[in-house]
Amino acid sequence: MGEAKGVVKMASRSAAVLASGTANAVKLFVAALAFTSAYVGLSAYSSASSAPAAVKTITLSAREVPVTAELDPVAQPGKVTLAGPAGACSGPLVARSVLVSPAPGQSVHYGWKLVRWSPSAKTWRTYLADYDGFLGAAETVEWRPEISGDPGWYRIELSAKGVKTVTSDRFQVSC
Repeated sequence: MGEAKGVVKMASRSAAVLASGTANAVKLFVAALAFTSAYVGLSAYSSASSAPAAVKTITLSAREVPVTAELDPVAQPGKVTLAGPAGACSGPLVARSVLVSPAPGQSVHYGWKLVRWSPSAKTWRTYLADYDGFLGAAETVEWRPEISGDPGWYRIELSAKGVKTVTSDRFQVSC
């Protein structure tokens, strides 16, 4: 009968170890479930609290405008052609010309001037200037000066060494 007592003691110890291991596993499982549900709840809360961005609808419209003047004049040697917003106080003005080099193997340095008529001095005064150059026999050159809110009479001059200065027709800017 002594052996039977020992078996019972051993069985009860095994059951106690098994019960405590199972209890630990159950505690870990419950902790994992609690963490997961807290994470899911927090994610749902942050998603619910963020409102969708306001949507702004923009309607685009276009209208057809007939072309009444040449928009891109052809540049010619000995002449400065102008294109752009006629009479406007702002916006780019496009000046074009063709420069022919007096010595085709050498570089050509040229300068643009936007000059404004001074009624008090009765002379043309430089308003803007720009300089550039090229290498070759001939080049179509272009300049885009911008007049910003200064009404008056203007013209553009193109000059290069060894070439006669070319002047555009005068034009008036009014606001």
